[in-house]
Amino acid sequence: MGCQLEFRSLHQQWLSKTCLEQQEFLNWKVVNELNDSSLNGWETVIGLEVHAELATKTKMFSSALNSFGGTPNSNTDPVSLGLPGSLPVLNEKAVELAIRVGLALNCEVQKSVFARKNYFYPDMPKAYQISQFDLPINKEGWLELPDGRRIGIERAHLEEDTGKITHKGGGGRIHEASYSLIDYNRSGVPLIEIVGAPDLRGPDDARDYVSELRSILVTIGASDGKMEEGSLRVDCNVSVRRDGTEALGTRCEIKNINSLRSLGRAIEYEAKRQIEIIESGQEVEQQTRHWDEAEGRTHKLRSKEEAFDYRYFPEPDLVPVEPSEEWVTEIANSLPPLPRDRRHLLAEAIGVEPTETSLIVQRDLDTFALQAISSNADKSRVLVHLENNLADGIGKLTPEAFAFLTVMETNGELTATQTKTVLADLVESGGDPREVAKSHGFESMDNSELEEIVDRIIAENPDDWGAFVAGDEIEQKKKSGFFVGLVMKETKGQADGKIVNRILSAKAEN
Repeated sequence: MGCQLEFRSLHQQWLSKTCLEQQEFLNWKVVNELNDSSLNGWETVIGLEVHAELATKTKMFSSALNSFGGTPNSNTDPVSLGLPGSLPVLNEKAVELAIRVGLALNCEVQKSVFARKNYFYPDMPKAYQISQFDLPINKEGWLELPDGRRIGIERAHLEEDTGKITHKGGGGRIHEASYSLIDYNRSGVPLIEIVGAPDLRGPDDARDYVSELRSILVTIGASDGKMEEGSLRVDCNVSVRRDGTEALGTRCEIKNINSLRSLGRAIEYEAKRQIEIIESGQEVEQQTRHWDEAEGRTHKLRSKEEAFDYRYFPEPDLVPVEPSEEWVTEIANSLPPLPRDRRHLLAEAIGVEPTETSLIVQRDLDTFALQAISSNADKSRVLVHLENNLADGIGKLTPEAFAFLTVMETNGELTATQTKTVLADLVESGGDPREVAKSHGFESMDNSELEEIVDRIIAENPDDWGAFVAGDEIEQKKKSGFFVGLVMKETKGQADGKIVNRILSAKAEN
């Protein structure tokens, strides 16, 4: 005797969906319980697709405004709405900016052809997107990370952006939403899609890559790079393979990444998820997945499409784009110094590795640093202050005043703490460093006076002094901190710690 349960089609779908969601939830719990040691023996392989909105006044194929925000569906026209009979006209400025991007990324600029990428979705009312497929405007380039490694660029092609869909209800996910709203203001905005090679190996690599790419785009004026406004968006392709393996694993594409923090978290989660699947004896399915920032995990959106699914064919309403050599050369000559060149220039001036100047270049303070160095600033203090004490900008601080302040510090006229106080005042109000120091009562101590204080503190702490004199390097470092601290307390912070250490070392040798 048996029993058979029958469900109507809707119930079957609901039951299937519920089971899948439950499995996803269980997988998520397992993945979240895995620590970093679960990556031992595995390598993460990452390739990024970065979409950057180009800084044009109008859209890619029409005169409608390219402007962020505004009333929904106000920056539209027949072309961006895909109305019958409307024809695209290519934006020359978008082509120029694309060439700038290609040259900055060491790509070959070539003849290109627009194609129709066919799919039906409400954000693209024409039922196709105008993009570039087999003949992109830029191909085969590279980007240099701050540590000197080169990451391959497979292509950087032009395309139009889609509209923006907002799903209401269900946490913003389409299959749980009550309804959806569409804003076509973004439809037709010029995009450049930069497809990186699978040369990245972890979250830090990915973050460094996006930071460097954003810096390049902003430097050359191609895009404002604002991830928070969607003008820079990242799709992340992640796969895993066992250490020492050459073949690439099955990749999953992660969408909805809108910050560097989210990028790192998404990669970490997805790598662990895939490892868990493989180690359980299953196979990773090639998918497009959605990153949920609140939950800290990815969700399956759909099976990953292949190129043939989009039925690409040449756009019949646009002619091929073939930039002249003269135009490309003119654009190349107009490019400003790029971040990698600025890192190397500053590193050479200071006498450090380019990696140590990366943060200063990111903050656009390298020119200021070079000006201060040319005014005889102490190079090492320039590096320290720009990294640690000038993160919010230089305000009214001049390179000359900054240079003089570093000399005062290295000469022992000001302690590190006093220098920081004076620096903050100079940023806020400008002025002469020596006068600002005087206004705070910062006057350098006479060395003979300082020696007397050190002698007295040594006499009051004979056991600690004995440990300093006879101890090993670790013990000496510990006790030097002890004595410097007492001296600073005695002098109310006016003593220079470096001078105190020199006095202690001299007395220990005698």
